[in-house]
Amino acid sequence: MANVQNTIVEHRLSAEGADPLLLAGVNDANVQELARLGGCRAILRGDHLILSGELAAVERCVPVAQHMIELARLRVPFDASDIARFVEDRGAAGEEGAVYRREAHRIALPGSRKVITPKSEGQREYLDAMATHDIVVSIGPAGTGKTYLAVASAVDALYKKKVRRIILARPAVEAGESLGFLPGDLQEKVDPYLRPLYDALEDMMPAERVRRALEAGTMEIAPLAYMRGRTLSDAVVILDEAQNATTMQMKMFLTRLGLNSRTVITGDKTQIDLMRREESGLLEIERILRGIEGIAFVYLEAADVIRHRLVKDIIRAYESAFGEESG
Repeated sequence: MANVQNTIVEHRLSAEGADPLLLAGVNDANVQELARLGGCRAILRGDHLILSGELAAVERCVPVAQHMIELARLRVPFDASDIARFVEDRGAAGEEGAVYRREAHRIALPGSRKVITPKSEGQREYLDAMATHDIVVSIGPAGTGKTYLAVASAVDALYKKKVRRIILARPAVEAGESLGFLPGDLQEKVDPYLRPLYDALEDMMPAERVRRALEAGTMEIAPLAYMRGRTLSDAVVILDEAQNATTMQMKMFLTRLGLNSRTVITGDKTQIDLMRREESGLLEIERILRGIEGIAFVYLEAADVIRHRLVKDIIRAYESAFGEESG
């Protein structure tokens, strides 16, 4: 119950059963960030999270603090960088059952301590779509987790033996995969363009395990052109940076789908590097494949950005200055 003294109130929230380190963060970083963003004072004392300050500020912080406590009770990891998203999305965070819906999408990867959970409603919808559709097209700006969550879902399916392999593909370079001007053999030429996919895998699995899986063919990372003429069965197939696939390359890729396979296509319409924007296969499938049963389109927005907080502001600034379709 709040005790009112002039305009200052104090509100005590029970944190019983919550992991105190998860809740407070390292060096109390989580509660300090809550206080900074919400404009109130926040202290974790025993089994209570105490909020104090002006009434409006405390009311603003209460649903966010409750959400943090529930996550800490469920042992769902979060850190100070997530608090801004909780504050911004406090209405959704306060919905009954929201935390438990998020918990249902936990991906715990064997061999590492990493537990991957959706950090926004858009990401939850994205994981939902990948669990229930054979083809998922994820469109959104940088930093929204398009590639990362697709790779996490694929690794989870592989560990659970739902599929036998993971295939990750990217257009090797802009507008047609012209690699001749680069030094080195073919693998050395394409590796720089595929590096983000290696990074995502190595963030979820020990590097040695990634190496063995690549050598055994359980995982494959290749330029999009390598998909031609193949049938990709019993696999999760991910096409990253799909905005730079031409219409013919996109058709070729989509028709590789074999039995017991799922496809995830990710792209950012504001980052098309093709000489002619209208040749983007991502724009074409958005127009012609919508409404087909088994295909889902998921749109992520600036609110779903999980990188540095400034990335979200930068994306919004560009949208405001140049419009959504700029790039």
